[in-house]
Amino acid sequence: MASSDNTVLDQAPCQTLRGVGPRLASLLAKRGIYTLQDILFHLPSRYLDRTHLTPLRDVRAGDYVAIEGTISGHRVSRGAKGSLTCELQDNSGTIHLRFFHFNSEQIRQLCVGTALRCFGEVRYGYQGLEIIHPEYLHLIPGKPLEIDDHLTPIYPSTEGVSQFQWRRLTDQVLAFLTAGAVLSDHLLHVQDKFSLPSLSMALHYVHRPPLDADRQQLLAGVHPMQQRLALEELLAHHLGLTRLRATLQAMTAPVLKGSTALQSQFLAQLPFKLTQAQQKVFTEITADIQRSEPMLRLLQGDVGAGKTVVAGLTLLQAVASGYQSAMMAPTEILAEQHYYNLTKWFEPLGLNIVWLSGKVKGKARTQTLAAIQDGSAHIAVGTHALFQEAVKFKNLALLVIDEQHRFGVDQRLALREKGLQQDYNPHQLIMTATPIPRTLAMSVYAHLDHSIIDELPPGRKPIQTIVLANDKRDKIVARVNEQCLAGRQAYWICPLIEDSEKLQCEAANTTYQQLSAHLPHLKLGLVHGALNVNDKTTIMQAFKNGDIDLLVATTVVEVGVDVPNASLMIIENAERMGLSQLHQLRGRVGRGEAESFCVLMYQSPLSDIAYERLQVMRTTENGFVIAEKDLALRGSGELLGTRQTGTGRLRIASYTRDSILLPIVKEMAQVLLQTQPLVCDALINRWLAEGLEYGQV
Repeated sequence: MASSDNTVLDQAPCQTLRGVGPRLASLLAKRGIYTLQDILFHLPSRYLDRTHLTPLRDVRAGDYVAIEGTISGHRVSRGAKGSLTCELQDNSGTIHLRFFHFNSEQIRQLCVGTALRCFGEVRYGYQGLEIIHPEYLHLIPGKPLEIDDHLTPIYPSTEGVSQFQWRRLTDQVLAFLTAGAVLSDHLLHVQDKFSLPSLSMALHYVHRPPLDADRQQLLAGVHPMQQRLALEELLAHHLGLTRLRATLQAMTAPVLKGSTALQSQFLAQLPFKLTQAQQKVFTEITADIQRSEPMLRLLQGDVGAGKTVVAGLTLLQAVASGYQSAMMAPTEILAEQHYYNLTKWFEPLGLNIVWLSGKVKGKARTQTLAAIQDGSAHIAVGTHALFQEAVKFKNLALLVIDEQHRFGVDQRLALREKGLQQDYNPHQLIMTATPIPRTLAMSVYAHLDHSIIDELPPGRKPIQTIVLANDKRDKIVARVNEQCLAGRQAYWICPLIEDSEKLQCEAANTTYQQLSAHLPHLKLGLVHGALNVNDKTTIMQAFKNGDIDLLVATTVVEVGVDVPNASLMIIENAERMGLSQLHQLRGRVGRGEAESFCVLMYQSPLSDIAYERLQVMRTTENGFVIAEKDLALRGSGELLGTRQTGTGRLRIASYTRDSILLPIVKEMAQVLLQTQPLVCDALINRWLAEGLEYGQV
């Protein structure tokens, strides 16, 4: 690499660097990395502290540790998911090392008696604590290995790009920067006012912390050099969302001021009255859709709060105004449940509700597409099939998108385009049963208006949540038997294992067989991700009809199952799950008249975070309290699946940890938008990479 003092980092392609050929360039492009500046702003997501060795007696699940020991046993298992398992021992304890990808040479090298230094993440396995695919070095008697004296940066990666390659790439770009390459510091004019370190200094420090760096600050993400970059990142997001909202407000949407007669008929046939919270939210929505600018409103409501009824009233308003509307959900189960409810509610009112999913084929599909195109279909309900090219609406004016964070960016944009075919922008109502913390909602979703149904319908009984260790399994099975013999139904949710759907299905199968053997007199069902859609739907419908007493399932039942007779939820290895997911799963029970229970099973010993998480679940059912805690424990990148939604995973900032920066961000943004629009563009392009298209849906 020939360093140059006039290289412009945001214009120089990655191929400028040594070792970057077409293949690596293609892999980098998958992460939106095309230029040297992109590499420089591909920041470490965390640091590993290899500066000390941890005795095996002190390792805890969730920790990244450097350990040393001697292999005291090893075993190779064959089959579909073969593995090499080694037992590592020191004078204080043992741990297992597990490899799924290995060869005969590795089996020979990792034999009994081999001394190793290992590094990796400790987690629970079937045999206790283990590290999967640890980094390791062989220890040679008389030749001790040195301990690292600095923190090791770890970069977000994609398959095919190793941490060594990331460090080699960033080394080269930092060398360019040291040699005087051009990197625009867009905050230079406010650097003194806010006492900011220079951009170049911050980048060098964060990528390669010096030996005297404050390790605790870096590990916590609060070092001044990290905060300098976090401030710029938050500013870029704030600028982008501010511009996006202005763009949306300049668009035109149909004015939906039709007769309220359909709504009155609908409300008259309901066996309950709307809560005050539902009425308030619908008033907010009505005010939006009666204007000529498109509504873009986020409707939050805890599990069972009655969001679907409010959505139904909104759909009726579009129909009464002479337009079509569509309701989309991410799974067949959830979409079909919406179709069932809307058909039951609206067909007596003379409306034509059509259903479209991947399993609608042949003549039925042709007829459905024709009804959507000629306008005889008032409301279309479906999955991602609704935004396929063959689907053409006559006059789509309203989109209701349930659990929108589960759709990809391109999918949501494609459905929006169905309305743009008529030269106007459809109104959008986005619903979620995953409560969004206020901090996150006001930052990540600043371009949306927010409505919250913060009141549950009267008569809902609280769910009793119990936390039990896995060694109480026999008592839990007895409780399941007791509930089912009393005419109730139960869920048994199987654990997440190494984020592998295949292993998750294997675990579900094993649990299903074990429970079938213990409870032969009960009718059991099994649902997991490997089942095809038809089989999954059939089993779920049988459970809903009461033909299955106990449903063994993976987390596919997290959203969209409404079985009022189910009063018991068992969740295995609950310590592995996030709070929002646990809350969603728990919300599958408590929908009927009977008192309901949720049992959170855990494997001892618990990490501090896992203990705190389970305590939160035990002490509150308030989804917004749970969401705030989840955000604090896991960070905004995980919440609501924002890594998949296009809302842009924050690279170094955190909306909770760095909330103190938000007033400064807003002050800076106001000045920049008024005085330096080109700087705004540059900041948005630097940090948001793929632009702001995501926010338009």
